[in-house]
Amino acid sequence: MSDYTLPRSERIRSLKAIRRLFSEGRGGFVYPIRYMALSSDSARSEESKSEERGVEVLFSVPKKFHKRANKRNLLKRRMREAYRLNRQLLVEKLGAQAKELDLALIYSAKELHSYKTIENVIRKVLEQVSATL
Repeated sequence: MSDYTLPRSERIRSLKAIRRLFSEGRGGFVYPIRYMALSSDSARSEESKSEERGVEVLFSVPKKFHKRANKRNLLKRRMREAYRLNRQLLVEKLGAQAKELDLALIYSAKELHSYKTIENVIRKVLEQVSATL
């Protein structure tokens, strides 16, 4: 399978993991994306011990900024695509250090930015997160 896929197993789905990420994680902001990251050396939970995972990611666009669902979905698609194509910046460093990472990417602007802008910001965010590991 290609290295450029983003399977469901690489997305944060459990409410417990999301709560832990936002309570214990470190955050930052690169306009227009706010991020939270939590790295750990140990396994997350019982079900994840059976599978090897490096990064789990969450994408969010608050309803506060974009009332229409089609705009929120458009922005999430752009963020997912930019992450999918640039995540190797993060995965290689995590693989070398044998760490796991939970990452939340939150679009925090009222304007609709182009894909190119979002991709540049996602790349900067991934570089910042990998520098703090």
